[in-house]
Formats: sequence, structure tokens, C-alpha cells
Amino acid sequence: MPAEYPDFRLGSVLATCFTGTLSERHGEAVERIPTPHRLVDWLVLNGLAVDSCTTAQLERAWDLRESIHAAATATAIGDAPPASAVHVINRCSIAGRAAAVLTPESNREWLLSSASRVEDALGVVAADAISIISGERDGKLALCASPTCRAAFFDTSQSRTRRWCDMNTCGNRQKKARFNANQRKARTAE
Repeated sequence: MPAEYPDFRLGSVLATCFTGTLSERHGEAVERIPTPHRLVDWLVLNGLAVDSCTTAQLERAWDLRESIHAAATATAIGDAPPASAVHVINRCSIAGRAAAVLTPESNREWLLSSASRVEDALGVVAADAISIISGERDGKLALCASPTCRAAFFDTSQSRTRRWCDMNTCGNRQKKARFNANQRKARTAE
């Protein structure tokens, strides 16, 4: 029987979706890509189809993920990204040889140099991170307001005031906690 893994958090920004494969960083951390096979699953789900992954490639992916998280977090609070994180992101971007191709349906897809080329897929993720951290894309990096999460996310809302990395998890959890606290307060006031 295969192991049960937590669902992937889906998002429209590849780089921050990737950093979301480790959530609750300031609580009980939830790892969503603990095995090479799960990294393959995540890459396929995000349009970067590879057919295999080694443990060394998974470790490079974790390194990239944490580097993107560190750089995005620093940027969100107005600091310069750590040099070590910039180095890892750049190294992964340079190592990838993926090419953007246009489909007959006018969609962009990524063509990897081979079906098992994890480095190409990570290069796409790194390039996406570069585009949001550098301010090239319309939006702003922010940190989730959940004290146990604090995930970096890319806010593209009109007002740029989004508070949660994901309303269905962190936002609802915080709203429920606030509601329960208000209920307890009301009961003790009676």
C-alpha cells in the first residue's frame, strides 16, 4: 500500500507554489515532497513532466526550494536576499535547458531536454523565482499572516493586501480560531 502524502497546494505562481511544498515552517512542518517520486508528481502536476528523479536531484530541489523561500522572505520584508540563496537560484537557473514552446491552443508549455531532466524543470522554477524576486512581474511578495506558516507568496490582488498564502488553509484556520476565541469570550462574559 503506497504511503499517504498531504495534498499539494496549488497556485498560479510556480516559484511560491514550489516553496509551499514545505508548509507550517514555524509549527509542525508538513513536507509534501519527501521522496523523489513525490517530486516527480509535483513537477508533472505543474507542467514540467519528468519520468524519474534521483535522491541527489531531490536534495537539489530542496536546496532550491529553501533558497527561493529565503530570498522571497527577505524581499517581502524589504531586505536583500541572502547571497547563498541567490547563488543557488542562479546555479539552478543556469543548469536548466528548458525551452518555452507555444501549443496549438496558444498556451505556453515547457520542453525539457529529456523526459528525466529534473535540472531543466528546476531551472524553470528558478527562473520563475528570479522574475518575482526581481520585481519583473506585476505583484508583490508577502508573508502569510499565520504565525505557524509565514510562507512567502506572490500577491497579485488588486489592492496588494492579501494576508494568507492560501485562504482555504491558513486563512480559514485563522478565521476559525478568531471565531472560537470570540465564542469563548462571549460565554465567559455571560
